[in-house]
This record gives sequence, structure tokens and C-alpha cells, in this order.
Amino acid sequence: MDFQSVVFYFFSTVLVLASLCVITARNPVHAALFLVLAFFSASGIWMLLRAEFLAIALVMVYVGAVMVLFLFVVMMLDINIERIRQGFWSYLPVGALIGILMVVEMSIVLGGKYFGLDAMPAPGDVEEGYSNTKELGRLLYTEYVYPFELASIVLLVAMIAAVALTLRKRKNVKVIDPAAQVAVKRDDRVRIVSMPAEKD
Repeated sequence: MDFQSVVFYFFSTVLVLASLCVITARNPVHAALFLVLAFFSASGIWMLLRAEFLAIALVMVYVGAVMVLFLFVVMMLDINIERIRQGFWSYLPVGALIGILMVVEMSIVLGGKYFGLDAMPAPGDVEEGYSNTKELGRLLYTEYVYPFELASIVLLVAMIAAVALTLRKRKNVKVIDPAAQVAVKRDDRVRIVSMPAEKD
């Protein structure tokens, strides 16, 4: 077994164990930190596949932005952990059944002739000056441009739906109209009153 295989199995083991700790951790902050470890392990596997751009994007976007926001929200909310975990054992059989089905499906797909080691060999050597980022961009905007645009439309609809669901008009709430503030004149706010002078 060569060094690359040892590194792959190490990252894969850490990834699987971190993923299990994400769903079994009692504290949501600990689960988020285990998810950060899982993202780092996945980025290491991407680096072994010579997909440096995807590995760095995974670390920067998910670990650097999404997980920081998630940790901020988790620590700001007062979550009652005991109340959430009250129905854990009642849902365990259904969750275990779904997990077993997912493992069986992944085994069938990854063990087939289209996804085996023979169908997907290790990436070969590339010539000097090759950029996988440029190749990824070329594939995204030529062969996969319609799925890429469809995914962007789905994300845009989800973003608009989230804004529409949270934008509620409430009564008895004081709001400021910026247009009215900009259009105000001096005569509307200031009134000069002539008063007689007071003498001691």
C-alpha cells in the first residue's frame, strides 16, 4: 500500500467518524465543530484527487462562512436540548431503517460497473500549466450550462421565498420612512417664533 492510499484511508476514516459524531453529539456546538472536521477531511480527499479549487472552496465557503454563521446562530439561540431529545428513542427505528437503506443504495451504486475502481481510475499526470479551475469553469459554462443555470434559479427562488416568509407586516410597530426623511424641508421641522425680550 502506497503513501497516497494511506492518506486516503486516514481522511476517509476521520470523515466517517466525524459524520457519526455530528448526528450523535448531544451539544449542537460540538456537532458543528465535528462538521467542521468533516469538511476539512473532505477537502483533503479533494486534494488527493487534484481538485485544489474545490478543496479550497469547501474550506473557505463552508468552514469559513457557513459554519461560522451556524455557530453564531446556535450560540445566540437558547435551545432546550433536553426537550429536543425527548422523542429521540421513538424515532430511532425509523432513522435506523432509513440509514440502512441509504447504505445499501450507496453500496449498489458504488459497487457497480460504472462507479468501481476500474471505471474511475486515479487522475493521471497533467502537462505543465494545466489549471483545473479553468477546466472546471469551461465545463460549467459549456457542457453543463443549463443545469448550472437551473441550479442558480432554484437558489434564487429559495432566497426570495425565505425573504417573503419572514417579511411580515405587523401592527403597532414604529418604522422609519427614508423617503420621507430625505424629502423633508426646513419649514416642516423648524418654526421661528417672535417673543418679547425678558428683562431682569
